[in-house]
Amino acid sequence: MLSIDKLDVQLLGLLGKDSRMSVAELANSLGVARNTVQSRMKRMETSGLLTGFRPNLDLAQVGIPIQAFVGLELEQGKLTAVGNRLVDLPEVIEIHATTGREDLLVRVATSTHAELQKLLEKIANLPGITHSTTTIALTSPLPYRIQPLLEHLTGESGWGRSTALPRSQR
Repeated sequence: MLSIDKLDVQLLGLLGKDSRMSVAELANSLGVARNTVQSRMKRMETSGLLTGFRPNLDLAQVGIPIQAFVGLELEQGKLTAVGNRLVDLPEVIEIHATTGREDLLVRVATSTHAELQKLLEKIANLPGITHSTTTIALTSPLPYRIQPLLEHLTGESGWGRSTALPRSQR
């Protein structure tokens, strides 16, 4: 596990707002040397914490306004096989193995409800799936975010925290 501190969190926050910022701009914004920013970014990349820089897309702007979450119950031992088949479907944008009633939670995106229905039929007919439940997202009041969690993990007490503070110290 990589230990992160408040400077790392601030650096990640800036990158989260604009991943195109140069090392010099990041260093200037943080009030630290460029070498500090470069070494911290390299450490986070090498450790696997920072896995890349991706654009945040509004799929509706490119004609894909419908997103849904599909919960799948599977036959015993079929998780990998079903997962491999789902990966081949371009409308599948996330797959999570879960606990509880459903074995997989799959996020999909389509242009129309008719396309969603066809996709759901295709998914339901995959070998190894015993039951599916679909929930269509109407809006996303809170899209993916990470900064508040990182700030919480580093706590108020100073640098070098990689685990949450005990409640008694908050």
